[in-house]
Amino acid sequence: MAQKRVLLLCGDYMEDYEASSEPGDTLYFICSLSAMVPFQALQAFGVSVDAVCPGKKAGDICRTATYSESRGHNFAINATFDEIEFSKYDGLMLPGGRAPEYLALNEAVLGLVSKFSNSGKPIASICHGQLILAAAGLVKGRKCTAYPPVGPVLIAAGAHWVEPETLSTCVVDGNIITAPTYEGHPEFIRLFVKALGGTITGSDKRVLFLCGDFMEDYEVTVPFQSLQALGCHVDAVCPKKKAGDTCPTAVHDFEGDQTYSEKPGHDFTLTANFEGLETSSYDALVIPGGRAPEYLALDKSVIAIVKEFMETKKPVASICHGQQILSAADVLKGRKCTAYPAVKLNVVLAGAAWLEPNPIDRCFTDGNLVTGAAWPGHPEFISQLMVLLGVQVAF
Repeated sequence: MAQKRVLLLCGDYMEDYEASSEPGDTLYFICSLSAMVPFQALQAFGVSVDAVCPGKKAGDICRTATYSESRGHNFAINATFDEIEFSKYDGLMLPGGRAPEYLALNEAVLGLVSKFSNSGKPIASICHGQLILAAAGLVKGRKCTAYPPVGPVLIAAGAHWVEPETLSTCVVDGNIITAPTYEGHPEFIRLFVKALGGTITGSDKRVLFLCGDFMEDYEVTVPFQSLQALGCHVDAVCPKKKAGDTCPTAVHDFEGDQTYSEKPGHDFTLTANFEGLETSSYDALVIPGGRAPEYLALDKSVIAIVKEFMETKKPVASICHGQQILSAADVLKGRKCTAYPAVKLNVVLAGAAWLEPNPIDRCFTDGNLVTGAAWPGHPEFISQLMVLLGVQVAF
């Protein structure tokens, strides 16, 4: 069977379309997580995903924002909007954020979305993305949810509004899947995979994430929600914190300087208590990168957990600066390993054979260990962990 192919409709800003006596751009950011999580998760599951934006071509950048509308990561477009061949795609995904406010005014966008609707191909829309569906006249008589402030527009467009009980509520009506926020990604992505004809097997796995303050935003959320979308039970813990507490995250990106920039990310909610943790009940361990590993590597309890997983040969997946923890735990001797290049010294001094991450999205598996250099490598990072876990997505 041919590989499934999905179109992700993105946007960032346009010239101010409102009458104004002063020049300048009005910025309309696409939501950082509502674009990147499904983009990388679907790729990890074997789906080809093209991200496009009106007025942009492959290789251009869309700017993103966090929910507080601070600057997020730069999102790289990998296809050209004007060259889209609708017939090549099996489904459409509309991220949220501010971008839909202007995408809903673009006739080419509305025409494209209407083609997907008329063909019966699945459309998954999240947060403010439903503004595009409303503008295209596609929600009349359809059950639909969204970020609550979008409700009045959907009602005016004739939708049967479904008030989201939680911000992770998802609603399916025919070929349209809607959700209110990125918190609903696990079910949102799972429903979309099902609509594409996919089946998930081997997902009865329990995965533990070792978290800390100012871990990288994508490097915790993308694999966490991707594994949840597969149906795995995923827990996130942090020393000295309990279930329901949060860890602030950091946005790391390259923006023309000699090293990556750091900006505030989302607050990540922990799901389990660190104290009294039954590590033996988990099938795999994931270590996100960012700033957190610098201090987690000094915590004896964290080191003991890593040693346990490695000694029992359970899958361990570590990315970016996470390998600082592996190095401190002395579990890399004789292993092949990559990491963020600045962590090479830690890896080499720990006795590992260094694997150059060129390009930066390369990931490697050595026995039970998966290592990656940075968040652009998530599709490969997650798919290699899936192999070790025995989780499969088939279409």
